[in-house]
Amino acid sequence: MSLDEAREAARHWRGQVTRPLNLRENEVWQIETDGGPAALRLHRPGYQSAAAIRSELWWCTELARAGLPVASPLVGSEGVLIQLSTGRMASVVSWVNGVALGAAGVPLPGAVAEQAALHHALGRLLAEVHRATARLTLPGWFTRPKWDREGFVGDAPFWGRFWDHPQLSPPDEAILRAARSWLDAFLRARPDAPLSLVHADVLRENVFVNAGAISLIDFDDSGFGYPAYDLGTVLSQNLYEPGYDQIRAALIEGYGMANPREVDAFTLARTLASVGWAAPRLPPESPVHASHIRRAVMMAQRLI
Repeated sequence: MSLDEAREAARHWRGQVTRPLNLRENEVWQIETDGGPAALRLHRPGYQSAAAIRSELWWCTELARAGLPVASPLVGSEGVLIQLSTGRMASVVSWVNGVALGAAGVPLPGAVAEQAALHHALGRLLAEVHRATARLTLPGWFTRPKWDREGFVGDAPFWGRFWDHPQLSPPDEAILRAARSWLDAFLRARPDAPLSLVHADVLRENVFVNAGAISLIDFDDSGFGYPAYDLGTVLSQNLYEPGYDQIRAALIEGYGMANPREVDAFTLARTLASVGWAAPRLPPESPVHASHIRRAVMMAQRLI
């Protein structure tokens, strides 16, 4: 926990730190500014470059300008991004009212019909985000990572070589290697599929609900990828839900996706990427390793 860094950063927005909100990879703190509450982010060192963070903030600014419910950057004394005395980067985004749609590993609250209605609204919002993005002209300096074929199943995927996870049993390793080959062939069969900016981390924790209205936060993992990946990421957290079929159908209908099979392929892509993400980031004793592996194996067996 970097309270001193948070206090140093808050001063650039004439703010006072009030409480920690999320102290995982990015540290997120609530601060009180002249304009009210806001969210201060201390960006994780070594993940995104300053140019990539500025690109993310530019994109969110444009989405907010288009009227979309996203957390938008606030300008401080030195712009939207500062470098602290420690070398760490910091930014501040607008406060989003509401509560998270859910939490990882916790069953979704509410009846299935309510869950489906919220996911229909989420699908509609993602479609609006993608359409608004398609109308933008990106500045020449804009840079973000790629969630493309190489980013998923190349020799050095963006989140790591999931098929080399040290806790894989030989049978599970064989299944994940087969899934890698299947996904590689799936993506190679779509050489003309255009890449566009995607959120790439539409997890329950990053979707806020306020009186039925949906907002989207945390674009830290965003990059150039396939739009269906945003839907696949949503569904990856719902694979064990009793209402999964209804949630899946509602999300796809809300988005207007014509090819549900594509969404399933990118649900597999997310479960595989999550195995690669966990390996270097979590302690060996973390139960998340086993749960991510089980989920990826299940999705691979279901699909291929």
